[in-house]
Amino acid sequence: MSSSREQRLRMATLDRATLEQWQLERLNRLIARVGATNRLYAHKLSGHPHQLETIAELSELPFTTKDELLPPGGKSRPTNLTFDEHEYSRFHQTSGTRGRPMPVFDTPEDWQSWVSIWQYVLDAAEIDSRDRALLAFSFGPFIGFWSAFDALIARGAMVIPGGGLSSRARLDLIERSGATVLLCTPTYALRLAEVAREQQVPIARLGIRKIIVAGEPGGSVPAVRQRIEEAWHATVVDHAGASEIGPWGFGDANGSGLHVAESDFIAEFLSVESGEHAAEGELSQLVLTTLSRPGAPVIRYRTGDLVRPRWPVDGSCRFVRLEGGVLGRADDMLVIRGVNIFPSSVDQILRSFPEVVEYRITARKRGSMDELFIEAEDRLSQPARIARELEKQLGLKIEVALAPPASLPRFEGKGHRFVDQREG
Repeated sequence: MSSSREQRLRMATLDRATLEQWQLERLNRLIARVGATNRLYAHKLSGHPHQLETIAELSELPFTTKDELLPPGGKSRPTNLTFDEHEYSRFHQTSGTRGRPMPVFDTPEDWQSWVSIWQYVLDAAEIDSRDRALLAFSFGPFIGFWSAFDALIARGAMVIPGGGLSSRARLDLIERSGATVLLCTPTYALRLAEVAREQQVPIARLGIRKIIVAGEPGGSVPAVRQRIEEAWHATVVDHAGASEIGPWGFGDANGSGLHVAESDFIAEFLSVESGEHAAEGELSQLVLTTLSRPGAPVIRYRTGDLVRPRWPVDGSCRFVRLEGGVLGRADDMLVIRGVNIFPSSVDQILRSFPEVVEYRITARKRGSMDELFIEAEDRLSQPARIARELEKQLGLKIEVALAPPASLPRFEGKGHRFVDQREG
């Protein structure tokens, strides 16, 4: 076992008080380092102590929002840079699915942090130098491909880039290369399985043993995990990260949640109901502070991710655990006739029907009331049974219509199955 692996194991089993003292020391070093030259945080932290006495004092600092990180006027320089631009060697950007893309810069030091934290993900997936990993992502500015690529190289595994290929060609490459690990979104793992079925490719015999998924809820959603694992005869390992934050989450031992890599991030949880610090198990919005990315730090960043935190007191990993992973986005939560609905909850129910190939959810107005409408490609052509199960589990009547085979969009990255047609 390498010394770095041993260090990760030690960090993950620290008691809460020792871990928080470690975090406090790193946070104070970060604030001291960036406070003078990072214009965003020099302004935001003005009037606050330059050194915190306890980790609890972090809650007295202002939040950071995504809008604050976006450069004005469509420029390419992020607002949270600490150093001169020539010291940055990596340019990436967000997908822009929730607005214009956000540029992200990293120094070599920052990038090494990405690679190091990613090792928690690879530990969870039990990846070693004998593995061959195919990355089914486009070869563009999406940061997840590049960070996983370099982390796998650091691990000693063979890395197989799968950008610029059709789904059929990627299946062929998996077979020819002897790949044992697949990295993609949950949506695309299911899409590849669909193409394999159409092309009569024996996907379960291709040799993939682990599938690392990220980019959307699904890796910790039981029905989605089951669909992927049964199709591939492989184990799914969830992961979560963001371009502006880093690879903050890795799958837990039983596959039903995520741990925050608290060696490199401080996690806070704000109650959705009250806006105050959340209790254990309470639905809350995740707030993250980076500890090892001085070139482009974020302090008390409101991620918009909705989670339920649990704090393990024993076991092989005592980092805070997010039960069910990322449950959804704060701006995706729907209130339909008084019932809180997440698209991921609907996904869990629909994926429990093996005959449902693809679907689309539309939120719309009927008079003054909000309602949901679902189109489903169902090989049994029996949408009524799906509607009954939705009503049973959600307590809400939802119209489900049959969509013709192959009529709904397919996705190679994040799935975009939710359409909001409501006004305002």
